[in-house]
Parts: sequence; C-alpha cells; structure tokens
Amino acid sequence: MPTTTLGKTGPTVSVLGLGCMGMSGTYGRSDDEESIRTVRAALDTGITLLDTGDFYGSGHNEQLLATALRGRNREDYQLSVKFGGLRDPDGGFVGFDARPAAVGNFLAYSLNRLGVEHIDVYRPGRLDPDVPIEDTIAAIATQVERGRVRHIGLSEVGSQTIRRAAAVHPISDVQIEYSLLSRGIEDGVLDTCRELGIGITAYGVLSRGLIGAPRQQYEPGDHRASWPRFQGDNLDRNLALVAGLGPVAARHGITVAQLAIAWVAAQGSDIVPLVGMRTVSRIRPAVEALAVTLTAEDLADIDRALPAGAAAGARYPQALMSGLDSERRD
Repeated sequence: MPTTTLGKTGPTVSVLGLGCMGMSGTYGRSDDEESIRTVRAALDTGITLLDTGDFYGSGHNEQLLATALRGRNREDYQLSVKFGGLRDPDGGFVGFDARPAAVGNFLAYSLNRLGVEHIDVYRPGRLDPDVPIEDTIAAIATQVERGRVRHIGLSEVGSQTIRRAAAVHPISDVQIEYSLLSRGIEDGVLDTCRELGIGITAYGVLSRGLIGAPRQQYEPGDHRASWPRFQGDNLDRNLALVAGLGPVAARHGITVAQLAIAWVAAQGSDIVPLVGMRTVSRIRPAVEALAVTLTAEDLADIDRALPAGAAAGARYPQALMSGLDSERRD
C-alpha cells in the first residue's frame, strides 16, 4: 500500500483510509465481530488511516476500535478522531460543543475509550457557531504541546475558517465530503487547502451507497431513509445518473463503485479517499480501485454522464445542512 503525507505538516498515512462510522449504527444494524475483523484485515492489507468520531454510536465506535487494535504496534496505524457532536440517549444530535474547556474533556474520553496515549489527527467535527475557531484550535494546540495530539485537522469548514485556523496552528487536513455526487469542495475549499498546503481526507466517496449499491429498503436506525438524496424522485434521478457511469467502468473491467473511488483518488495526490467498510469483503475491491488509471477521455466521459451539481437533493436534511460551514458561500 503506497503512503502519502497529509498536507505539508501532517502524518504519513496510507493513500486509502478506512471510514469506521458505519460500524456503529448510522446505517442500521452492524455486526461488531465482523467490524473488528474488517479493521484488522484493513490493517493487514496496508490501510493505516482509521477515521472515527467520539460521537459515532456515542462512544461505541472508539470502543470497537480499541478491541480491534489490541496487540497492534501503536506506530503502525494513525487515528483520526472527530469530536464535539452532542447526542441524546436516543442517538439524536442535539448540538455541537467546541469550547476550549470541552476540548480536553472530549479528548480524555477518547484516549480512554481507544486505550491509547495520543491521537494522530484530532479535529472538531463541525464548526461551533458560538466559539471562534481560533479558540478551539488553540486549545487543541495545547494538547499537541502535551503530546496527547500529534496533528490538528478540520472537518466540513469553508475557506475563511480554514485560513483563520491555519493562522493559529498548522492544519494537516480538512475532512470533507467529496464524490462524483458531492463536488462542493471544488468551489473554493480545495483551492484554499492547496494554497496553504493542507491535505484533504475525502469521505462519502460512494455517496453513502448511492454509488454502486442496489436500491434498498432502509431498516430502522438507518439515517439515509430521511436524507433528501434517498427519497422519491431524487433517488430515481441520482440512481439514473450513477447508472450512466457504467460504460466507463466496463471499459476498465471494474464496478461503478471502484470507478468512484478511482475518480476521487485521481483528483490529486493531496486527496486521501476514506471508504466506509463494514465487511472484510469490501476491502480488496477498494484497494484494487487505487490501481485504476483514468485517462483524459475517461474523465471527460464521467463529467458528461455525471456533471458537477447534477445530484438531486441536499446531502443532509436542512437542519444538518444549516450547520455546515463548508456550505457557506461568502
């Protein structure tokens, strides 16, 4: 597995990361034992970047990773952890807290649940509208000085916030949704990150299953059932767009899902795709997608089949979209 550096100042990581959110209930039921096997198999394949959040399953995801990582050399993997999301006992999101005092609190719980002494990349999961980003970054920087955090990242923030954060402390990467159906990053954020030498960790590469997965009924607990892109005419439109990628995928003898991973990887060596996987069987196809070389003709055909901005429906329900600093257009 090739490696790369997250931005100019970040850690050395595998060129493909494992997104762990789906192992803790966001997409319905999951199997803990299979999830643990998946994490271990990913590491054995050479995937070293593991992405989680302290609010994934209200701590469940970190506990799951602790079990999967038991006995592994700490320097053989990198933990990227998001913090700040507030959840109620039913799993609903009730706010976000990135106050300086909260940073140390969230970090203490993560270190304890994960059973480690440091986090490789620590980042607020969203911008707290009530707290200047400078204050949050300064608080994380204090933990860098104390050795509990090695690098600072951001998530779902816009260009102005990125610049303000980077003025306080070097930022390794911005984690943000980027896929053939979600290309908002191309409207400023990507250019800002490249100007400042900040890497991108791209999540939602398969648009949460819209790309490459069959139409399905969503079981209780699967949040996609309430997301605009998965509803009614929007779903029909989006699946039709994805189907148009079939000829390009067939040209390379790969699946549409593999084509989507290859496309994100082809957007620049400073971009690391985070692919969510809950079963061991998903690992090999994702890794093999990295070996696909897309030609200029391929990229042009992809743009014709699925042009930027063509997706029907917002990424999240309005209540969640309103909290995305990355969606602001200043």
